[in-house]
Amino acid sequence: MTAAASEPLIGVINAGSSSLKFSFYEGERRILAGQVDGLGVRPSASATGPEGGAIAPPDLGAAPPATPSEVLPAVLPWARERLGARRLAALGHRVVHGGSHHSRPARVTPELLAELEALVPLAPLHEPHNLAPIRTAAALDPELPQIACFDTAFHRTAPEVEQAFALPYVLYEEGVRRYGFHGLSYEYIASVLPAQAPEIADGRVVVLHLGNGCSACALKARTSIATTMGFTALDGLPMGTRCGALDAGVVLHLIQQKGMSAEALVDLLYRRSGMLGLSGVSADFRELLASGEPRARFAIEVFCYRTAGQIASLAAALGGLDAIVFTAGVGENAASVRSAISQACSWLGLELDEAANRQHLTRISTPQSRVAAYVIKTVENLMIARHARALVGS
Repeated sequence: MTAAASEPLIGVINAGSSSLKFSFYEGERRILAGQVDGLGVRPSASATGPEGGAIAPPDLGAAPPATPSEVLPAVLPWARERLGARRLAALGHRVVHGGSHHSRPARVTPELLAELEALVPLAPLHEPHNLAPIRTAAALDPELPQIACFDTAFHRTAPEVEQAFALPYVLYEEGVRRYGFHGLSYEYIASVLPAQAPEIADGRVVVLHLGNGCSACALKARTSIATTMGFTALDGLPMGTRCGALDAGVVLHLIQQKGMSAEALVDLLYRRSGMLGLSGVSADFRELLASGEPRARFAIEVFCYRTAGQIASLAAALGGLDAIVFTAGVGENAASVRSAISQACSWLGLELDEAANRQHLTRISTPQSRVAAYVIKTVENLMIARHARALVGS
């Protein structure tokens, strides 16, 4: 038996509104992974084995699942069949909102679930889908430990002046404050900086998590001190379908002058804004970059402009800037987006190496650049597995 084989087996569940991603880890090694997309419409499953090659995915059955929680009764037996006689040590879950009290992952209990249920109004499009699979797994295997890993937890180190809105203080005490999200992604990047970029690991670094959801985080000595998302995952950078930072007066105008309901506003701000709303073409950055439509180009320009502005704001919070790190789907793969953002930050001392950028190298700034730029792949599920393993004991 290898050393890795003696380590606990950890399952990871990352549930969205219409998809569920799953991974199974033996130590740091991912041995099974897959996802089910198109839930509620036309679900399809895919999976990979220990070497990353495609394998037969879970059988979704004659009545396809419509929600992420309905996928688990197919996924867990499928995984156990491939894991052999060894039992899962724990199941880790990404939970978007942990509120103001959780600065680290927590073992799931009925009391914790009730507490998290109360946070659903703060993340109505995410939290219910995160919690439902936990309940399903508990019903399927009551003895299996489950660990909730919060996307907000990493940002609890931010100072109070960063967390506070200029509203009556009683609202701050009631929990109306800036929480920040994508924390598991930022925590993973912080964990690998010493190995992948040792010269800037303990410096002043802005990490850009750019995907369908987008945010940025200011790290000082690998600790979060500021981030662009706030009370909800709407704030900060424009995203695939979310608006990003918005004057609250616009919302008042839409209510008072347009007669929009709360439901209509949720649909507008979460599902019909961002890149989709600006471009009228797509929420997908790949489609926008390939499009010849002027509004598609305009949407990308707005995105890069706003991102550069947020980098400057985070540099102010850091008291200077040593490096920028691009991560997530767009950050890791869209060289032209990285180039536009970097050029807009040239005044900060960032000099991009265009050839390195086109080749998607780890370091994409020139040797003489005062502010370094890196591309580092994020692996949120591995971060969840690490937390779950630590809580159940290795």
